[in-house]
Amino acid sequence: MSRHASSAVLIDLRARIARLEGGVRKAGVLPFGIPVLDARLPGHGLALGALHEVAGGAGGTVDGAAAALFAAGIAARCEGPVLWCVTRADLFAPGLAQAGLAAERVIHVEAGGDRGVLACMEEGLRHGGPGAVVGEVARLPMVASRRLHLAARERGTLCIALRRWRRQADAGDFGQPTAAMTRWRVTALPSAPLPVPGVGRPRWLVELVRARAGECLELELEACDGTGHLALPAAVAGGATAAAGRQRRTAG
Repeated sequence: MSRHASSAVLIDLRARIARLEGGVRKAGVLPFGIPVLDARLPGHGLALGALHEVAGGAGGTVDGAAAALFAAGIAARCEGPVLWCVTRADLFAPGLAQAGLAAERVIHVEAGGDRGVLACMEEGLRHGGPGAVVGEVARLPMVASRRLHLAARERGTLCIALRRWRRQADAGDFGQPTAAMTRWRVTALPSAPLPVPGVGRPRWLVELVRARAGECLELELEACDGTGHLALPAAVAGGATAAAGRQRRTAG
């Protein structure tokens, strides 16, 4: 066998192995820009070529909206268009824009049910065009989650399963095993008080319930701003800075 033919065989073999492993290219991570949060995630950020799950802290509309805006903020910080698949036409474009995701970036798909949403998500991931794919589903079977995760990994696209339930009884499915790299729960909190009449920046309790090869975390954060970024409340940020200073002095 000639050297050229041997090289071609090796290239083909490596490509086959990559496909069997479920990935063709490395996608990197998307940091939140909050050190205490990024430190709990593998690679110090949210894996781009992977599936992630997000749900509201309770089955109510308010927490569900907070979870959607949390997902929108993540998608907003990805490059390119965002494919957002739903089963009901209640996506509020101005709300997504407040979280940094402009309406002109969103490709909105309304499917008839969870099965249709999952199919559209997988198709969008395998196409490779969107910078992020978001799908609102009540149930996420293990087989479907694996297909989404592998498709996301193959194209290096971030995929978010936004868990929403028509019936509270279906919320228990959120605790079932899936192939998601991370699982998040978002609960709305009272906004920060202002020195003048008005409504301050919304706050959320963000729980990292599961992180493959990472650590869980519960953190109070200020909601996404117009660029999709979260922030530590001033009091919490001050405490975190002081704690970091004490750790450095102790290490020294």
